[in-house]
Amino acid sequence: MGSPDLSLAALQQRLGYEFRNPALLREALTHASYAQENPADGAHNQRLEFLGDSVLHFILTDALFRASTPTEREGVLSRRRAILSKGGFLTQLARDLQFDTGLRLSKGEEETGGRTRASSLEDAFEALVGAIYLDSDLPTTQRVVLAWYGSLDARLALADDAENPKGRLQELVQPEHGNVALKYEVLSTTGPRHARQFEVAVILNGEKLGAGQGPSKKVAEEAAAAAALAVLRARTPGEAK
Repeated sequence: MGSPDLSLAALQQRLGYEFRNPALLREALTHASYAQENPADGAHNQRLEFLGDSVLHFILTDALFRASTPTEREGVLSRRRAILSKGGFLTQLARDLQFDTGLRLSKGEEETGGRTRASSLEDAFEALVGAIYLDSDLPTTQRVVLAWYGSLDARLALADDAENPKGRLQELVQPEHGNVALKYEVLSTTGPRHARQFEVAVILNGEKLGAGQGPSKKVAEEAAAAAALAVLRARTPGEAK
């Protein structure tokens, strides 16, 4: 492996932030297992993770609030924040930024795959947010963290498409077409009773937007909605945010 200092320098470049106090960076990247094996080499990252969790929630809350319209409900904003702050989302961002290269782990944790473990990456992500906040100030932390996310609209669209395609499709068509314009129609049911396969189409005001298959109507409807989202996005790329 290369020099730890070079690895941390490269990581700071990817983060878009250079620490004035490098000890905070090392602490944010220190797994509890490493601290147990090396008690004289600084604290682990759990306290910074606690701080960073709260700072991250504020940053996302502030950004979503400022980007919303006065008529948007609290529940919608809360759901968006939950998507952007959930563990799997933070883990993927940490992987994108290659946080794993800087993690300090015990030998046993390293040998059992701790460097790529989701919980280790999520904890490091939140701890780094806390470390940057302590090393700088809130406006700087907001700028850095939001740069990691990029377009929140784009992140939310991708997450909604994957997790709730029917809900996302409804959100897109409702402003122009109302609440009851979408219909889901079963096109075919095949296979024996214990292994049914459904094909479902989603229809908007008489137009078939997409179709999908699945072992249940629910799964087939979600597949159809995902296909319809792709159609709508292709027609009007700027609309489906």
